[in-house]
Amino acid sequence: MAQGWLAHRMYFIHVIYNRLATRVYRIEAPMLPSFSPSQSLNTRIAARAAALLPNETQLYCSRRPRSQAAHERSNGGLIDNVPLHWMLDWPMPMPLVVERASGATLSDIDGNHVVDLCLGDTGAMFGHGPAPIIRALAGAAEHGLTTMLPSSDAEVVGQLLSQRFPLPHWQIASTASDANRFAIRVARAVTRRRKILVFDGCYHGAVDETLVDLIDGRTVSRKSLLGQVIDAEQTTVAVPFNDEAALRAALATREIACVLAEPVMTNCGMILPQPGFHTALRQLTRATETLLLIDETHTISTGLGGYSTIHRLEPDIFVLGKPVGGGVPVSIWGLSKDVACRFAIALRLRKSHGHSGIGTTLSGSALQLACLRACLEEVMTPAAYATMQAGAERIESGLTAAIKAAGFPWHVSRVGARIEVVFSQRPVRDAAEARAAASPAIESFLHLALLNRGFLLAPFHNMVLVSPVTSAEQCDGLVVAYGEVLQQLTEGEP
Repeated sequence: MAQGWLAHRMYFIHVIYNRLATRVYRIEAPMLPSFSPSQSLNTRIAARAAALLPNETQLYCSRRPRSQAAHERSNGGLIDNVPLHWMLDWPMPMPLVVERASGATLSDIDGNHVVDLCLGDTGAMFGHGPAPIIRALAGAAEHGLTTMLPSSDAEVVGQLLSQRFPLPHWQIASTASDANRFAIRVARAVTRRRKILVFDGCYHGAVDETLVDLIDGRTVSRKSLLGQVIDAEQTTVAVPFNDEAALRAALATREIACVLAEPVMTNCGMILPQPGFHTALRQLTRATETLLLIDETHTISTGLGGYSTIHRLEPDIFVLGKPVGGGVPVSIWGLSKDVACRFAIALRLRKSHGHSGIGTTLSGSALQLACLRACLEEVMTPAAYATMQAGAERIESGLTAAIKAAGFPWHVSRVGARIEVVFSQRPVRDAAEARAAASPAIESFLHLALLNRGFLLAPFHNMVLVSPVTSAEQCDGLVVAYGEVLQQLTEGEP
């Protein structure tokens, strides 16, 4: 994910800002390119997208003078006037400043209203401010937010997690990054092995061992990282997704504590598992006594209980963050009975009390437990998923038809309520193919053009996420807008 945002950022620096005539983004109309038959269609589409993008940039800025002023003010407070720097990495000239988020709609300080199909990159997958979460927040405010002790909701939450997800034993953290860190420590503690295995193109939060790329057969730290001191080859092995032979060879060394995987890769384009790959993954990990850690922070969109439940995967450890608290920072990590027993032994055998490296003071707070309970009981329901799936099917069908009508060599990929248009004719099998299919120019234009038409997509790969409160009219509106934008890209095609 971070790599995609960096690509967008560099693209805007080198393509857009060099075209800006003044600080207030007055832009001269560009000459649209002519194409030769020898150019590939995607190359021609990218060139036209780059030529059209300044007009969309001007339109975006003209509608957001207050957001622009807020971004440009120098008040000595927040760095670049954003709470965290990656908010600048959206493919837009400057961030829109949100005044209100409600249901599936965002309103900015300039009075613009957009349909939110990013939903906080899954953090608000069930919509902004579900009523049960609001009630839970109010109740927690009255009864205490954090005590570093279990609240009366703890037992119920434990039962709900065991019923909903495919493992019996659970712990609470604040973010999926934290949960993955803790789960990796558990895997190393019980296997007494040092390394982990991830799939090339993965993203599992701000976990040092996972911020790697596979380049010329070597696992290396990503070039975009700041302050990196760990040698990735000492801790991590990366192999291509869907490559059973590479996975077999890496696990055969018996130095891997766990395989950390999304069941569908969603941060390097959407990469679906090939038939039989998950069966092979589970068989190979068991044969080499390697733990299987499934991260469903994005693939929870699949359906009730996530991809693991729907497709009957059998993880040893399970991590889920973002939407499980209805928008409140909370994550969960679960253990199989065997791993939980081995973890308990490791805890007892410690030579000193405390400081296991697992847990933070605010993990498992009364606030988190209250929101977890409300989300599991009243928000993350079969009815909610049924509505999400229906909306996603509606969009998938519409986008597929629009792409076919435009004659573009693209396809629509989907996992439950999550949808992505991939710039290739067939599904990609691994990160190398996903990178080859990607086009920052096309992605940036599509993102801004759709935003100008009232639809906010995710800032990487233009992922679309449907919530239970996304209406059929909003789904159809996106399809119409997408068709209009594709029509712009086809003008001038031979």
